[in-house]
Amino acid sequence: MTETAEQVEEQAVEEEIDLTAANMVIDKYLDMNGNLMPVLQGIQEEYGYIPEATVHLTAERLNVYASQIYGVLTFYAQFHMKPRGKYIVRVCMGTACHVKGAGRIGDAIKDHIGVGHAETTEDLLFTAEYVACIGACGMAPVIMVNDATYGSISVQKTVEVMDKYIEMG
Repeated sequence: MTETAEQVEEQAVEEEIDLTAANMVIDKYLDMNGNLMPVLQGIQEEYGYIPEATVHLTAERLNVYASQIYGVLTFYAQFHMKPRGKYIVRVCMGTACHVKGAGRIGDAIKDHIGVGHAETTEDLLFTAEYVACIGACGMAPVIMVNDATYGSISVQKTVEVMDKYIEMG
């Protein structure tokens, strides 16, 4: 059973989530068939993740069960249900990168920013992810920070890259 508008609003207040952006995304796709995926993608783009209050709002507005939405959110790796960092640091752990020291690169990141795989710093500046392959095997080992790729990276260069993003805040 979906929650009432009042219950959704109460939950949003508890989470300190402004539902205006979520409502605008839902409004954009409301009359479209198969609208759940674009709504969830739009909400994630607005908030950086899918806040729980937006799940219940979406369920109410699209007339679907929240459990159906959670099924989609947990099936697709593209969706995140917890806040993520401003900078997503991906460490390639593919074969070429592994052989050339990706484990040491991951350790250097954890030592320097304090988080390892699938963790986010408390200040929401960084989220670290170890990924199967970035697709830049010729530049192994490789990390990405958001859309920027850093190849043939050493432990020292990794620390310098992290410092650059720390300075940028």
